[in-house]
Amino acid sequence: MLTTREVADFLRDHDDYLILTHKSPDGDTLGCAAGLCRMLRGIGKTAWLLKNDEVVPLYAPYVDGLWAAEDYAFRTVVSVDIAAHNLFPKNAEPFAERVDLCIDHHPGNEGFGTLNCVYPERSACGEIILDVAVALDALTPEVALPLYVAVSTDTGCFVYSNVNANTHRAAAALMDTGIDYRAVNKRLFRTKTKKRLALEGRLLNALEFFDGGRIVVVQLPLSLQRELELTENDTDDIASLGGQVEGTDCSITMKERENGEWKISLRTGPRVNATEVCRRFGGGGHRAASGCVIRGKTQEETKRALVDACMELADA
Repeated sequence: MLTTREVADFLRDHDDYLILTHKSPDGDTLGCAAGLCRMLRGIGKTAWLLKNDEVVPLYAPYVDGLWAAEDYAFRTVVSVDIAAHNLFPKNAEPFAERVDLCIDHHPGNEGFGTLNCVYPERSACGEIILDVAVALDALTPEVALPLYVAVSTDTGCFVYSNVNANTHRAAAALMDTGIDYRAVNKRLFRTKTKKRLALEGRLLNALEFFDGGRIVVVQLPLSLQRELELTENDTDDIASLGGQVEGTDCSITMKERENGEWKISLRTGPRVNATEVCRRFGGGGHRAASGCVIRGKTQEETKRALVDACMELADA
């Protein structure tokens, strides 16, 4: 397992980078990819991102202009914030067996890279990329801005249970570069579309509770998505909604996809290990925040399977 200083040495010694992000890309994977790409260019390397068609408009500005051309002659493949092969977007699947360097912070990382740098104790992969930037003496505002997006979004603007002292030290180091973090926070955490507000109202009115009120289920079927004419941008981070209800310590968010699958996001407190629950359904992530995809079940069957798993694996 590489240290961040060893990662910096690797990056100095190689060139022509292609950087991979995960399915349903969030601020952490995109912020890391953009920060790493700009960092590499800053030390004279050639670097591009593999196109990810699932990027929502909220995060698009941070990766605009960084997508690789289809005929790009890459030599070194780096993945960021990807824990497992099943998280590779379809166009990244051909690279699954040839990732030269995997940088990640998920405890369930499969170690698929030829070289791996995995720090599960870090709240965001962006913290790891920051350490690499410091080791390369390549921390500029252009690098720091997307890394701030990475760290802030993966911690819910520094309120999730994964936040620790190092998280705040990382944020301070990024802020010290002079980035406009206030604008980032306003855009990402304090601005909602009218559709999003309407959606939250409908979801909150339809919450279901189990296990004496400790488990809450948020359900977003296709019918509601179509009725409100929602985009991916409107539904970003709805997994944080259920956990705001007083008395709950396990929030299950179910989002139906066009192909009949249910995309699951699980947020938990100390009583339930989210990773263990999602692993039962082929997913994974962190102890307090994990995800999976459930196929071949109805909405009711999916909900029941998840609630049962949470109750079975919960501490007394």
